This record gives sequence, C-alpha cells and structure tokens, in this order.
Amino acid sequence: MFSDTAEAPGPGLASYLRIVARDPARGVVAVQQLDEILTIGLFSEEIADEIAWLPEIRPPMGMSVEDCLRISRSHISRVLQDPSQVSQENPQNSWEWKERFPALGQLLGAYLNQDFPDFYDSWQEAVDDYRNEMDGDDVRNSVNEITELLAIVRSDEELEQATDALGLELLPPKGTNLRQWLESMRHRMTATA
Repeated sequence: MFSDTAEAPGPGLASYLRIVARDPARGVVAVQQLDEILTIGLFSEEIADEIAWLPEIRPPMGMSVEDCLRISRSHISRVLQDPSQVSQENPQNSWEWKERFPALGQLLGAYLNQDFPDFYDSWQEAVDDYRNEMDGDDVRNSVNEITELLAIVRSDEELEQATDALGLELLPPKGTNLRQWLESMRHRMTATA
C-alpha cells in the first residue's frame, strides 16, 4: 500500500530521497520521467514500454495512481531544492545499502559470495582478482566505500546487516572480526593497487 503523504514520505521513498540527496542527478531524471508520465497519462501507448520500470502502486482509498505519483514527485522536487532537509541516517534496507555502496557491493557480492570456494583458495586471492579485473576507479571507489561504511556503522550487528545486504556470504577468517577483515581488504587494495 502506498504510504507516502504530502507531508511525509513513507519508508521506501525516504530511502530513495536519501540517495537523491547524495546524487541529485538521479532525482532530476526521476522528476522528468514522472512529469512525462503525468503529462501523457499512465495508459498512453506512447509510454507503454517505459512504464514497466514503475513499481506497482496500490493507492489508498480515494486516491489514484497519478495522485500518488504527484506526491512522490513533490517530495523529490523538494529534496532537489534543499537536500539538507533529508535526515542523514544510515541506509534502512538492502536496496539502499546497495545504492549507497555500489562498488563495495560488487566486491562483496561477486567475489566473496557463496560460490567463493569454487574459484578461490583465500579471500586475499579473491580481492586480488577483483583488483586486477576492475578498473582503477572501481577499486578506489571500493576503498573509499569501505572507509565510509566503517565510519558510519558503529555496531557490529549493523555492520553485519550492511555487509549481508551488500552480498557478503562468508565469515571473517578465524581470529578476525568483520571490521578488522574489511580493514584488511581495504589495506590489501591500497597496498597493491
């Protein structure tokens, strides 16, 4: 059920608005797309193929899908005008963690997942493979994202939730906690990058 109101975004839109506050270009594109949909109409043949990206919206009683889109558009526009109005809390769901830390999600989700033992003998080998396969910007982004993640996540429980959302499916090596392991990954990428 659509939970946004004109006064406050619901949890899903709040997550999206935190991303828009960090990357306004995404919000600009979203506003343009919503304007097009609202101008042409949801059921127009002209945009039938493009409407597939839109999640299913179940409006509350007395509202139309278009009303819901207008509310969402209004919230996005307000954030574009004043990004400081968005609370600076940590991501609240898997989608938001992945959007905020895409390079780290690539490293953890593609190289340190459940298939890890089929390809690598050690986590160091997996990190080296990542570093060698990705371009320098991606590696630097991963290093920066590890630094940012470790700075914003205070508890071990939240760090475990975040890395789980980012695709990590391995336990840290014996005698190492998750924070130390991420620091080791960061150090390995910077020492040999």
